[in-house]
Amino acid sequence: MNTAMPSKQRGLTFSGFLFGAGILILVSIIGLRLIPAYMQDAQIKNIFVVIANDPDMQKASPRDIRISFSKRADIDGITAVKPDEIDIAKDGERLVLSASYDVKVPLAGNVSLYLEFNPSSDH
Repeated sequence: MNTAMPSKQRGLTFSGFLFGAGILILVSIIGLRLIPAYMQDAQIKNIFVVIANDPDMQKASPRDIRISFSKRADIDGITAVKPDEIDIAKDGERLVLSASYDVKVPLAGNVSLYLEFNPSSDH
């Protein structure tokens, strides 16, 4: 005869499931709102690297470099950085482009995230 007490069932309660699903949905919504800002930062950095490695741009004037950035930014739909906000420097013979900009990402109501980006052509 088995006189052992039956063990309690274990598992996820319905309220625990709803709480977990709510957290997952909240994190997903925030992530989906942040993706465009990070993608645009990657595009800006890529344009900086392409311009800095272009042999024609090594001896170009700052005005010509900014025009080149403007044309490439128009193609990619970049609006976060204007050509006159680009810092242009020389590291020896190498061209270094950088910028510093902020992005405000609205989440819900009066709640927003404020992101700071500093893309550079310097690896």
